[in-house]
Amino acid sequence: MNRFTSFAVAALLPAIACSRSATVGSPSPSPSAVSMATNTRTIGSVGAPVGLQLWSLRSMSKDPAAMFKLTRAMGVTHVETAGLYGATPEQFALALKTADLHATSMHWGYDDFKKRPDTVIAAAKALGAKYVGLAWYPHSGAFTAADAQKAIADFNEFGRAMKAGGLQFFYHNHGYEPVQAADGTLLDVIIKGTDPDLVKFEEDVLWTYLPGVDPAALLRKYPGRFKLMHIKDMKPGVARGSLSGGLPDSLQAVIGQGQVNWPDVMKAAKASGVEYYYLEDETPDPVNNIPPSINYLGQIKF
Repeated sequence: MNRFTSFAVAALLPAIACSRSATVGSPSPSPSAVSMATNTRTIGSVGAPVGLQLWSLRSMSKDPAAMFKLTRAMGVTHVETAGLYGATPEQFALALKTADLHATSMHWGYDDFKKRPDTVIAAAKALGAKYVGLAWYPHSGAFTAADAQKAIADFNEFGRAMKAGGLQFFYHNHGYEPVQAADGTLLDVIIKGTDPDLVKFEEDVLWTYLPGVDPAALLRKYPGRFKLMHIKDMKPGVARGSLSGGLPDSLQAVIGQGQVNWPDVMKAAKASGVEYYYLEDETPDPVNNIPPSINYLGQIKF
């Protein structure tokens, strides 16, 4: 019996699953983390449920049953996947269902989109995910205009393949794209160059804000193109302007304790047609930092 088969069996046995609260070697969840109400937590005036990008709890990947149980205890009902921890899509879907969670979106690798689109479609169908996306476009060194043109061609191709399978392709921006171009940035070039029907976008707020782009203004500029969002922020005092596409976890912030004007972003997101919102916590202590982020999101009014 492999590791995930063991997990799948455990996930079907509540008495076993309930005995697990954290992965070996990680800090135990605080009382506030495990006592969150199990109803659906929503985002203030937006009214949409708070989702979770499961990458947030990657330290618990050796005990997915505990990961899913904790996620649901925090009031989350839908998730976005970032890997299946060695499971088949069918095993992963069953475990999510057992935990009363639903995968509405999934991230997948470039090579499969390019060479094996049928495997992407099959995985999404098994998981029940509508949106299938790419979180990093392969490039060497600084992102260039040539990279942007290659991405446009690839994204339109991927979008056609996913649409034929009844799915929607999206690209998750990652902070290296806002290189200045003749008309805006290379991110603008990609958005304008892709077919609006075939290619949607997931705005990662941190990777939009860090390079110096206004995440609310970007949503207003392209209504209908951004259908998903990663909710993420950085600590006060951290400088903007980096095109690295990365930031140390020690510099990332609990939502509501960082730099982003979240009421403005959420107002723009609702007006622009964002459908799914996923908290992605990459701080050093996600187990204890996710609950206050969710609480803050519930209080946003505009």
